[in-house]
Amino acid sequence: MRILSCALLLTALSGCAGYDRYVEYETVAPESFPVLTATGIAPLSAQLGESEQEKMRRAMRAAKLDAYRELAEQVYGQRIQGVSEMDEMVLRRDEFRAQVDGVIRGARVVRSYPVGDSYITELELDYKVVWELYQQQPRQRVRSVSYY
Repeated sequence: MRILSCALLLTALSGCAGYDRYVEYETVAPESFPVLTATGIAPLSAQLGESEQEKMRRAMRAAKLDAYRELAEQVYGQRIQGVSEMDEMVLRRDEFRAQVDGVIRGARVVRSYPVGDSYITELELDYKVVWELYQQQPRQRVRSVSYY
């Protein structure tokens, strides 16, 4: 039994050998980069403002934010929360909420124009631009490693 315990201990300790090395990784670009598009729409007449120019400016801003929300949905997805309550097999309450959370970098406005009572903004997100932006981040290297 004692020999078996020593053999297991030596096997476990020998498994720790060879970890005294430094590994450096390099970034490899993907073979293809998708291009995402999004469209935001905002009504002109529903905007708050004393003049038509102010309403137009607010609609332009709202349409751009709506397009960014759509891009964030495509990149990160949507969180859906729902609640349904029944009492005696009768639906009493049925609610749901949708939430989007994320950071969009590198998008560009393709077109922005009024159509009837709405303002429309089209955005484009080229993943090649996003990849290049993230390559500009400062690189970090391992300074030291301690094994316990």
